[in-house]
Amino acid sequence: MTDLAQFHALGPRGRAYVYERASAAEAALLQRDWSLDRRIAQQPPEGDWRVWLLMAGRGFGKTRAGAEWVRGLAESDGALRIALIGAGLAEARAVMVEGPSGLLAIAPRGARPDWEPSLRRLRWPNGAVAHLYSAAEPESLRGPEHHAAWGDEVAKWPHGLAAWDNLMLGLRCGDRPRAVATTTPRPVPLLRALLAQGDVIVTRGATEENARHLPRAWLVAMRDSYGGTRLGRQELDGELIEEAEDALWTRDLLERCRVRRAPAFRRVVVAVDPPAGIGGDACGIVAVALGADGLGYVIEDASVAGLAPAGWARAVARTADAHGADRVVAEANNGGAMVESVLRAADHRLPVRLVHASRGKAARAEPIAALYEAGKVRHVGGFPALEDELCGLIAGGDYEGPGRSPDRADALVWALSELMLGRAGAPALRRL
Repeated sequence: MTDLAQFHALGPRGRAYVYERASAAEAALLQRDWSLDRRIAQQPPEGDWRVWLLMAGRGFGKTRAGAEWVRGLAESDGALRIALIGAGLAEARAVMVEGPSGLLAIAPRGARPDWEPSLRRLRWPNGAVAHLYSAAEPESLRGPEHHAAWGDEVAKWPHGLAAWDNLMLGLRCGDRPRAVATTTPRPVPLLRALLAQGDVIVTRGATEENARHLPRAWLVAMRDSYGGTRLGRQELDGELIEEAEDALWTRDLLERCRVRRAPAFRRVVVAVDPPAGIGGDACGIVAVALGADGLGYVIEDASVAGLAPAGWARAVARTADAHGADRVVAEANNGGAMVESVLRAADHRLPVRLVHASRGKAARAEPIAALYEAGKVRHVGGFPALEDELCGLIAGGDYEGPGRSPDRADALVWALSELMLGRAGAPALRRL
């Protein structure tokens, strides 16, 4: 391989040619040198911008771009205070700080920041500091002041508008306060608001632009499975797909239903939509509660994927135990006796009731969507995967959401039907 100075002088095609023929050790060296490895779309825009929105498909390199932007700022000015915001603290830590493209992994030797998990703080050798925040707690951003901010997967943020507004109000230190937002697109209110602002610089991109860092077999499989579909256009091509026509749920409706806390519960139900096999569809597991105010509250999406029956049954038992569930409702269309037996094997005390589907998923979902429209259901926090499925359910029976089947959404429908509709939904005292 040519030396690094010569590599810098090559054009894009020349660098790609060298990169493809480099040994594993040489390729690793090039990857560590971000000035060599980055693509144009991963570079911050020129000019006097305040917000850079990098909206692209999965695997595009958004996290690396955001982390490198933060690293460059921190290493250049030891007086900076930087905000790092994720959908939740655990996700922010796992992806933005400790992940393979996070701030610790990309730091060069001698300039690695100290990570203080108990304080949620990174401190660089020159004194620059970054603090972690959760978008699920937007009030935590009320008060702190920053020179710069990086928000990751902003389309997944619960209470996204409130968190972003508090962040912007505190982004007032220095002469040029700036923020970078990285995300795979979802048509949520926060993303729509950012795209409507004239001072937001937007960069778009597709998964395949980063093909040299992704397994070819995975890329082929993703294109074969999702190419040309709504999900593929969103998750691979980075296209913002607007609400499906006649969708039973909309993003705006779900945002109106979101709350940060719930009152005391009168009853808790966990519903499970078992997968037909192993390694295919997810096992939908959703916990809902009837509040003292008479409203239904979605309190957890505990869905799992790729597990044998004993594995997902244990996940159901853990969820029921964690919330003190009065009832576990399980769809029994695919092997009812087996479903009940594996659930009772996981915990013989589970108050299991089997239900049988006589109508399609969308038809069963329509009365539950009506409860949302009537303001009778709340989401305690955000459930991105579940909400994606809800917004993919179409009146009339079609499904245009992620995955082959809306397993999480179906579990939610069973749970809220048990909790709030008909005789089975009558209020009851919680089991002690």
